[in-house]
Amino acid sequence: MSERESMPYDVVIVGAGPAGLSAAIRLKQLANDAGAELSVCILEKGSEVGAHILSGAVVDPRALDELLPDWRDGDCPLARTPVTENHHWVLTEKGKSSFPEFITPPFLHNKGTYTGSLGNLCRWLAGKAEELGVEIFPGFAAAEILYNEDGSVKGVATGDMGVARDGSHKPDYAPGLELHAKYTFFGEGVRGHLSKQLQRQFDLCRDADPQVYGLGVKELWDIDPAKHVPGRVIHTQGWPLKDGEANGGGFLYHQADGQVALGFVTWLNYKNPYLSPFQEMQRWKTHPAIAEILEGAKRVSYGARAISDGGWQSVPKLVMPGAALLGDTAGFLNVPRIKGTHTAMKSGMMAAEAAFAAVQAGRGGDELTAYPEAYEASWVYKELRGVRNVVPLVKKFGDTWGTVFSGIAMWMELIGLRWPFTMKHHPDHESLWHASAAQKIDYPKPDGVLTFDRLSSVFVSNTNHEEDQPVHLTLKDPDIPIGYNLPVYAEPAQRYCPAGVYEVVGEGEDLRFQINAQNCVHCKTCDIKDPTQNINWVVPEGGGGPNYPNM
Repeated sequence: MSERESMPYDVVIVGAGPAGLSAAIRLKQLANDAGAELSVCILEKGSEVGAHILSGAVVDPRALDELLPDWRDGDCPLARTPVTENHHWVLTEKGKSSFPEFITPPFLHNKGTYTGSLGNLCRWLAGKAEELGVEIFPGFAAAEILYNEDGSVKGVATGDMGVARDGSHKPDYAPGLELHAKYTFFGEGVRGHLSKQLQRQFDLCRDADPQVYGLGVKELWDIDPAKHVPGRVIHTQGWPLKDGEANGGGFLYHQADGQVALGFVTWLNYKNPYLSPFQEMQRWKTHPAIAEILEGAKRVSYGARAISDGGWQSVPKLVMPGAALLGDTAGFLNVPRIKGTHTAMKSGMMAAEAAFAAVQAGRGGDELTAYPEAYEASWVYKELRGVRNVVPLVKKFGDTWGTVFSGIAMWMELIGLRWPFTMKHHPDHESLWHASAAQKIDYPKPDGVLTFDRLSSVFVSNTNHEEDQPVHLTLKDPDIPIGYNLPVYAEPAQRYCPAGVYEVVGEGEDLRFQINAQNCVHCKTCDIKDPTQNINWVVPEGGGGPNYPNM
């Protein structure tokens, strides 16, 4: 193998999401204001910036206002659709009731927020970053962490290109590239491949609760213009999830160009191994109140991704020698607000300010202690701390009483009566019942008009992987799926994956576990929910995966 080439930078950022892009922009702003030279690059595993970005999204512009105060005056796509209406529905199988807005804390009202494509916002932010001199490399996946002799993070290496499934080199083989940095930021999103390694290497989670997750399944629809109300935001709770077995809820956002973004989030602590988050989302669309909006409409895109639900008590240590965690990688989502873009962006900005000061002082490879100090003094910390008990309360007391108790908790925090305790989280993979104790769920067949199957959904996500490459969904023990997970849990990977990656095929004693890695939409659910933690998601060849338009 030829020796890898290397490139030096002051700061290398893994991931062109809101956090990474905000960090890059802030670094260059500070450098320009100081008349200093600062080299910054971003690695993005998607084929282009935004290709792997998926969110609802309703965005609080607080961090964007701080980063680029004049963003409303230009061509920022988010500015097109301010939120004009906010509704919260509680669904039963056939009916709905509206949750009175005056009961909910004001920060849940979506006043002053915007709805639109987070992928398009990231594309716009990438343009701003490049104007400032940031180098962005889409289609290059950071596959390896590099270390200095003293154990500090030295940078990352991109994955080799042109490697066949059997490990041999194809004619177009090219070795990965090493990117060395004084500081490396990891903004890989939820359950990042490299971030998992860093958390183990530096014991970053020793003082934090386990991270917990939800799986969001999203579709984009062109709807009847007569039914489209730009800026209308709807959230739902209740049906179709069975209280006591699963929690989550739906969303439907009227965005620009006659489209609605809709989806359903299932918290991954669900208990019944026969539950399928994808099929729960399809069933949710059949509710009369949702189906009425989609009558005469056409689905144009699909995607899925896990989200970090742990909040304040699950935020790990943010820094280690030579590196820092940003955004969803660190778990900055505010679950009751259903918003994380503003907190992710602010985290990137705080890390950038710490790194710039360190580089200017001639440092590198040490811990950026100014970043966690800034976080603990920031509005991000205050916002997450105030809602820290919401998710645990709903999980403990169920959808109805949990909502009541969490509402009381939020109001108490709002008026300064802080709860004297913080409830704990438990890992999602530990929650499944044995199949023998669970009731099978009878999901209706898709009609191809309102509801769909997983393979046709993956098709409209534009997912593509080079088939002759090493499988990026690896098993620690290949015997566990059939030998243990199947008899004990009815092999739930067949159902929790929203892309049809995992199948049990064959008959009788010839059963085998099949991995259709080319279908993977990079949601990370398998890495999270597998009850034996036997599946390890690693990055495929750069540029592979979904290619989300307008998501």
